[in-house]
Amino acid sequence: MSLLEVKQVNFSYNSKNFFKGKVQTNNILNEISFVIEEGKCLGLIGTSGAGKSTLGKVILGIQRPQQGKVLFQGYDIYNLNKAIKQKIRRDLQVVFQDSNSAVNPRMTAEQIISEPLENFEKLSIGEKRRMVIELLERVGLSERDLKKYPHQFSGGQLQRINIARAIALQPKLIVLDESVSSLDMVTQSLILQLLSDLKDDFGLSYLFITHDIKAAFSISDQIGVLEKGELIELYDSKDQFFSSKHPIVKRLRESILAEHPRFRTISTKVNWV
Repeated sequence: MSLLEVKQVNFSYNSKNFFKGKVQTNNILNEISFVIEEGKCLGLIGTSGAGKSTLGKVILGIQRPQQGKVLFQGYDIYNLNKAIKQKIRRDLQVVFQDSNSAVNPRMTAEQIISEPLENFEKLSIGEKRRMVIELLERVGLSERDLKKYPHQFSGGQLQRINIARAIALQPKLIVLDESVSSLDMVTQSLILQLLSDLKDDFGLSYLFITHDIKAAFSISDQIGVLEKGELIELYDSKDQFFSSKHPIVKRLRESILAEHPRFRTISTKVNWV
């Protein structure tokens, strides 16, 4: 049984044209289908407005699709009883792009990481503190950071806090929604390596939503290309992606920049992370 199965998902919303007095239907996702197996990462690439984040919200149960199903561990996430819904919430976590807006600025790192533990575990104060320290250390921080507030961390450090919170319950799947795109290249590389290590150590599965092709290939086992709400193609290797003749994929390849600004002419020959 696949961990996550998205079956022919369609999502749209209505907007009113005030000049013409008509309601228009905007199709965001069209017949989206794919599978993520346990311990695997699907990288979902697309330009702004392709529908990537909307798809992430559909999978997380935030936006209900008009048609289609999202099956997680065999359960339809939009048709669950209370007990199964609690299990799904535990096993399905998310790390968003904006690390600042994802946390309460009045909470310490200890309180932020403790949230899921308090919601799902029955731990003593000492046990909870030990777990939080272990999680901090696992993401490259330390016990000295327990009492710090979000404004006292850099963007990369705060994203590590968000990752620590996401893995606190050892979930089955984490949706990473542009989770490294706002970071500088050095920090991005470190976070990607951290995510890769955690994937191996905990057997995690990821849906890695990004517009960054290099970042996607550094962590993903399979790549999907989303364009105007449609899943264009799925690739099992870098070679498949670079040999594809699909015009959308060719345009994405041509958008890759060389590492050094001096060599930033359009090129498909790059050094991968």
